[in-house]
Amino acid sequence: MANGSVISASFFQVSELLFDTVHVAKEVLVQKDNFKVLSMYLELTSSILKELSKQNIECSESLANALKILNREGEVAKQLALDCSKRNKVYLVINCRNIVKTLERSTKEIGRALGLIPLASLDVSSGISSQISKLCKNMLDAEYRAAVAEEEIVGKLELGIQEQNADLSCAKNLLVRIAEALGISDDQSTLENELGEFKRELDDTNRKDLEEDLPMEQMIALLEKANATTSAGDKEKEYFEKRNSLGKQPLEPLQKFECPLSHDIMEDPVETSSRHTFERSEIEKWFAEGNTNCPVTDIPLDTSVLQPNKALKRSIEEWKERNTIFTIVSIKQKLQSNEEQEQEVLQSLDNLQNLYMERELHREWVTIEGYIPVLIRLLGSKSREIRKRALAIVLILAKDGEENKGRIIKVDNALESIVHSLARRNEESKLALQLLLVLSTTRAARDLMGNVQGCILLLVTMLSSEDSQVIRDVNELLENLSFVDQNIIQMAKANYFKPLLKLLSSGVEDVKMLMARTLSEIELTDHNKLSIVKDGALGQLLELLSQGDIEKRKFGVKALLHLSNLPQNGLQMIREGAAGPLFELLYSHSLLSPTLREQVAETIMHLATSTTSHEAAQEQVSLLGSEEEIFKLFSLISLTGPDIQINILKTFHAMCQSSSGFDIRLKLRQLSAVQVLVQLCEADSPTVRANALNLFFSLTEDGDDSTFLEHVNQRCVETLLRIIKSSNDVEEIAAAMGIIANLPKDAQMAQWLVDAEAVEIICNCLTDGNRDALYRRRVTESAVGALCHFTVSTNQEWQRKIAEAGIIPVLVQLLTSGTSLTKQYAAISLKQLSESSKSLSKPIKKRAVFLCCFSAPALGCPAHQGICTVESSFCIVKANAVEPLVKLLGEEDFGACEASLDALLTLLDDQGIEHGGKVLDEVKAIAPIIKLLSSQVPSLQGKSLKALEMIFRVNELNLKYGTSAHMALVDITQNKNSEMKSLAAKVLAQLGVLGKQSSYF
Repeated sequence: MANGSVISASFFQVSELLFDTVHVAKEVLVQKDNFKVLSMYLELTSSILKELSKQNIECSESLANALKILNREGEVAKQLALDCSKRNKVYLVINCRNIVKTLERSTKEIGRALGLIPLASLDVSSGISSQISKLCKNMLDAEYRAAVAEEEIVGKLELGIQEQNADLSCAKNLLVRIAEALGISDDQSTLENELGEFKRELDDTNRKDLEEDLPMEQMIALLEKANATTSAGDKEKEYFEKRNSLGKQPLEPLQKFECPLSHDIMEDPVETSSRHTFERSEIEKWFAEGNTNCPVTDIPLDTSVLQPNKALKRSIEEWKERNTIFTIVSIKQKLQSNEEQEQEVLQSLDNLQNLYMERELHREWVTIEGYIPVLIRLLGSKSREIRKRALAIVLILAKDGEENKGRIIKVDNALESIVHSLARRNEESKLALQLLLVLSTTRAARDLMGNVQGCILLLVTMLSSEDSQVIRDVNELLENLSFVDQNIIQMAKANYFKPLLKLLSSGVEDVKMLMARTLSEIELTDHNKLSIVKDGALGQLLELLSQGDIEKRKFGVKALLHLSNLPQNGLQMIREGAAGPLFELLYSHSLLSPTLREQVAETIMHLATSTTSHEAAQEQVSLLGSEEEIFKLFSLISLTGPDIQINILKTFHAMCQSSSGFDIRLKLRQLSAVQVLVQLCEADSPTVRANALNLFFSLTEDGDDSTFLEHVNQRCVETLLRIIKSSNDVEEIAAAMGIIANLPKDAQMAQWLVDAEAVEIICNCLTDGNRDALYRRRVTESAVGALCHFTVSTNQEWQRKIAEAGIIPVLVQLLTSGTSLTKQYAAISLKQLSESSKSLSKPIKKRAVFLCCFSAPALGCPAHQGICTVESSFCIVKANAVEPLVKLLGEEDFGACEASLDALLTLLDDQGIEHGGKVLDEVKAIAPIIKLLSSQVPSLQGKSLKALEMIFRVNELNLKYGTSAHMALVDITQNKNSEMKSLAAKVLAQLGVLGKQSSYF
């Protein structure tokens, strides 16, 4: 019974030990996955032992052995877990194999111990018995493996110790791999601390508790010999000690350094059984050729014995290092003293580059020797080849690590010199680009590069290179530089906006505002404005408008103002809902500064201008729709200062020219906008006045006389004429004249114009030959339109003033040289003047019979059969206007065409059809009139039909032209309205095609 209690207690103690080990295993620094597997086995074992401790079990030899093993291996596992959670991390990684081996052995031993428990003799359930058997088998089969990275580290350490490998790059690589495996930083100070702690721990511990796979002292010696963790100061001290021990000449190699077979200096000397040393590759080649005797002594050799001659190898390396240092010093002296001798400098640079590429240690010596300033100075050489080779070496130096990058950057004008090379020819430029790319990984370089004049501009320009590698390098370099906000601003100024737009959408609030400010301040090309909007900047800028911060609003508005003056951008802003926030800001006069409101108003004006484009017409895009919105905006004209007034006036003027312009003009007239504009015609600000006149002119273009009769009084007329006389602004004069041209044609209005000397002013505008082409084109068009007020046949006194002022020849000239509208107005005036010609033509006096024999008969006007002149009867025949009018019958602009037809038809009347018809025949006018029968403009078709009805009354003309009109007349009888059908039938009857009594039509 007592034995049973002891056994139960032992089971319980071992169970607790294993349970404690599981808790310790959770804190391990390495082999975490392996310890998780061990913990699982130990937890199951602990549970089973606890269950067995509840049984009254008799002691046996087998059971005692099992408990002994379990207790021993439990302690081993616990100690291993403690070591792996507390010991130096470097030691644990390097000793990974032994840790794995110990884990596996302990697991198997615990499994074997479980197998020693005599389950058959114990009173345990079949379930527990089965569980123990399964666990026992799994633990005996258990296998653990070290991580791949840890295995690689150990393998390289073994190789380095075996070959006495002191290569710096190998040692550095090992330390970096160890840092990666441990999850710690690989910077020098961290590694120095870890290795220092490792060394101290080795000195303080007898390490009998844990076997090691590697001789730790040799490993530390290897790393220290490789100089991998030596501080920069210690490295410099060691180098200068070697340098100062040099003589004035390089040492010749000892004879024993040469291979007896090749007579070259040996790299990997090996000793044969004859005690003679050869280069490994040479002696192996000797054996491969079938030779088995020593090449020196000719005695038989054991070809399987090639022992590395480590002492000789170290001597050769020391000799090489000494001469290499001597060479490094001498090359520097040559580069400093022979800068003008290109070939010597190039040769020295080649030798330096070869040394540099041989070993990393050489690169370290070159750096310590102070080559970087020398090489940077060579970047200013006149020789392209010298600059290229110096760049290539500096590039290799920069790739060696952060310290060298820092040294390069600190040299005076280093970055400036590299950037100068960036602007040179292709190969040199590529090297400079690669060097800048390598340097740009450091914060210091990124901060400085953006301040080097032309650097970022050159880089952005290089994006247009045809070399894809150059483009990739430039993009990567710009990406690195974009970590500095000021560099991003420089990029934007160089027309590269990708980083700016990225930060505008995803940066922190302060950065977003800085980017918006940049967009608001820099000059942008049209191409850039389009691409910025296309790349999605609008959303972020519009978001700034809703911010409470006045600064954010300011930059957002100003940026939108810059972008909005392109129609494509303006339309996109309207599509994305920019109008709402902008109008809201414009109406919030108490929240914004006057300047900001002016910018908002100008931006809205740009949006309105965009609605006049063809694209906007196709999409039916409009800025304002409802009468309430129009009224609200227009009412601001009376409530704001000149700058905002100007932009609102421009906004409405633009909308009046848009596809929805007719509706806008109609609503403005209904809102009594004319009354406000009439008042603004007397505004103090010339710019306000000019823009008010432009909008006023737009509102008069639809011929809605009722709104003008109410608000345009005599004072307004006088104001308009005063502006025409005094202004120097062509657009303002043209607008004022255009308003006069569009004023209602009633007697009262005409009298006001006459009283204000409108006739004289208009005539002066038309006859002033000193004006430029813009004036003649814009003002003349409106002046000819205004002239129509005073050429009406109801007032021959006004007509006479026009004729006496010499205006009729001007009108004739404008029939061929003016705009389409000018031609139309000129034809209308000539038509109105011509209407009076018949009554003003003086009859030819009959002479006495005896006088007829001595003088030629007086010739009258062929159209009016009397004495006509331009000044007395305003005759268009005498004015030579008929032929130009005939040419206008072929104008594409139907307004000018119809006006010219009206003028020509004044030559036909019931009393003088034959004479007028012959005049038209002589100037070849009848064929074009017949052609107008097929016009798609009803009024033109109808007037040509009436003209032909009169012309074909003349039998001669009927016979000459009737046939050519048949088809068009028949077509009219079949397709047109009843009035035109009847008239066409009448003409066909005249031509004899239909009976005169036909009533079908």
